[in-house]
Amino acid sequence: TYSSPAKSLGDPGITPLSPSHIAKDSDADDAVEQLFLVVVAIDFGTTSSGYAYSFTKEPECIHVMRRWEGGDPGVSNQKTPTTILLTPERKFHSFGYAARDFYHDLDPTESKHWLYFEKFKMKLHTTGNLTMETDLTAANGKKVKALEIFAYALQFFKEQALKELSDQGGSDFENSEVRWVITVPAIWKQPAKQFMRQAAYKAGMASPENPEQLIIALEPEAASIYCRKLRLHQMIDLSSRAPVNGYSPSDTIGTGFTQAKEHVRRNRQSRTFLVENVIGEIWSELEEGSDRYIVVDSGGGTVDITVHQIRLPEGHLKELYKATGGPYGSLGVDYEFEKLLCKIFGEDFIEQFKIKRPAAWVDLMIAFESRKRAAAPDRTNPLNITLPFSFIDYYKKFRGHSVEHALRKSNVDFVKWSSQGMLRMSPDAMNALFKPTIDQIVQHLSDVFDKPEVTNVKFLFLVGGFAESPLLQQAVQSAFGSRCRVIIPQDVGLTILKGAVLFGLDPAVIKVRRSPLTYGVGVLNRFVEGKHPPEKLLIKDGTRWCTDVFDKFISADQSVALGETVARSYTPAKPSQLVIVINIYSSEQDNVSFITEPGVKKCGTLRLDLTGTDASVPNRREIKTLMQFGDTEIKAMAIDVATSKSVKVGIDFLNY
Repeated sequence: TYSSPAKSLGDPGITPLSPSHIAKDSDADDAVEQLFLVVVAIDFGTTSSGYAYSFTKEPECIHVMRRWEGGDPGVSNQKTPTTILLTPERKFHSFGYAARDFYHDLDPTESKHWLYFEKFKMKLHTTGNLTMETDLTAANGKKVKALEIFAYALQFFKEQALKELSDQGGSDFENSEVRWVITVPAIWKQPAKQFMRQAAYKAGMASPENPEQLIIALEPEAASIYCRKLRLHQMIDLSSRAPVNGYSPSDTIGTGFTQAKEHVRRNRQSRTFLVENVIGEIWSELEEGSDRYIVVDSGGGTVDITVHQIRLPEGHLKELYKATGGPYGSLGVDYEFEKLLCKIFGEDFIEQFKIKRPAAWVDLMIAFESRKRAAAPDRTNPLNITLPFSFIDYYKKFRGHSVEHALRKSNVDFVKWSSQGMLRMSPDAMNALFKPTIDQIVQHLSDVFDKPEVTNVKFLFLVGGFAESPLLQQAVQSAFGSRCRVIIPQDVGLTILKGAVLFGLDPAVIKVRRSPLTYGVGVLNRFVEGKHPPEKLLIKDGTRWCTDVFDKFISADQSVALGETVARSYTPAKPSQLVIVINIYSSEQDNVSFITEPGVKKCGTLRLDLTGTDASVPNRREIKTLMQFGDTEIKAMAIDVATSKSVKVGIDFLNY
């Protein structure tokens, strides 16, 4: 049973605008919930991906997907690499380890015709003007529409999950019985979220007619939902304040982590996690209403930071500061390694090698990945990275001298050549590759801690794949350990996946969010002498109007409750008009007066379709639109006031 958000808003600061609408909405939701037999969440990551599921009848059991074939040395993982391979005819061939291994085994003359993609998710974050037509570049330099690649990847997960569910239940599982949840970074803008939704429709997970079948979940929110449920034995406390599980403070970082890993390994055989229907003991220390916690989700591509407050006893969450973060994921470490290689062997060679021997380049990065995971603050022995034979061979052809020679004359003194054909990196050299990325994360966190909204932080949860890095753990602990307790859930790479399943089972758990931007539309207002600038004056039929006025729906960092709506009425310019298209503008600033101000961008359209509504209504029709900003995506609905009939409305941040 879902309580109406209106009832659980004990917070006088937020009055729902139209309670009748809210109450109606949450009842409608109840009916929907019963239709799905299972919730499947897909954590579509920059470097690795996976899915987990739970049957709505037994929500306390979360099943993580079957073990994957393949796998890398030094990487014990329930997830699979986010890599995808298309045939030379651009048809889907394989995903994950299978794609990587097949691509790797192709003859170089053949492999240059195949299209291999990895780490492509970041493109949605970095593309300023994302559209359905945005391209991705394969390892061989060829371009394919990003939408196709994302749809292929989601379709792959859809088929894997349905197959596993069917095998388990002994009968075919229909897509219609599944509610899908896809995770995205909280700092993603609206177009990227809509892009994911479109890709999922293309993959057949849900459809524009049935959008509720798919929920977009924000990664750190999912982590936060899971962290509320943590029991003491399921986490590692890096702070030296209290021993966790009886470890003394001094050995928490080193041994605590290894012992926890052992514990996880023993449980590896079981892929089912029990989530007790209670809020974990850790929260008993939180004072109701005043205590906050921060979730730092550090993944392959991005770092996402959210600040939440928990409302007991239900454990509802309230966001206290808009999600922040940036492209400070562990990819930054790979990028530093690439820069190091360019410094030693020359940028011209590395560029050529990537194009001419793409599979060997992938190999080299896999070798680096496993050493990257061995980096630790107290490590004293060097890390060896095997160079693929074709690297050594191609370098000699390219330069006319050996790799060994290059290393000798490169004066990068902490990287040596070992006689077994490996790059030997001193621990300091490896740590230096992490430094820029970790420094950015720590700096960003300091900025968040300095915000007035962010006081009384009791806990900092470090989650996501990069959180497994002892170097990052130590940096965060030493920077913030005196202000709050730094906690890492066990199986930290699966935290988001498990939380996304819980979110799919109960999307109403997060009651209050903060809008990341100021949104509004451009309107005409009556011109007021002295208040409005003369250059905005427009005289129409003898009436004086002020143009370009920004009518604000919501401000950046404003609190919005789930289900709370912003209402506006619009009238067609002439009775015969069948479509009203309204431009939506956004800004990072709070106080915006005109849409022409610097920093105000057109970001989408609101489209009201008036066809099929009764034409015999009075001449001046009034269309009332209700927009919701309190969910993970912006939603809209509209009503023709005269007839109370609903009007078809589209809100679009991608194709405007």
